[in-house]
Amino acid sequence: MRAAFLACYLVVGTVPPPAHAQAVNDYPTEARVEYALACMAVNGESPDSLRRCSCAIDAIADVLPHDAYVQAETVLRMRQTTGERSAMFRGSPVMEALVAELRRAEAEAEILCF
Repeated sequence: MRAAFLACYLVVGTVPPPAHAQAVNDYPTEARVEYALACMAVNGESPDSLRRCSCAIDAIADVLPHDAYVQAETVLRMRQTTGERSAMFRGSPVMEALVAELRRAEAEAEILCF
């Protein structure tokens, strides 16, 4: 019985973590820091603001994969430009959906952290 338990324990201990565990932390440190610094610029540069802004990017990361975050941020930045090329980022339902997901994640982070 002990041998079976030990064998089971050793096998389970060598199983790699699930894919979800990697997906939870798919935001690079640089992206998290950039968000926190921008958030602190708006909300004040204090230790409390740092804590809240760090919480916010963690909450966003829990809801939105990093690739979707980058896509939505790109759409928002492109909307600030002028000209014909930026028009495709304004009226497209696909672009609207990307931004809506980010806004939903930001709203959830606002509720949880601020």
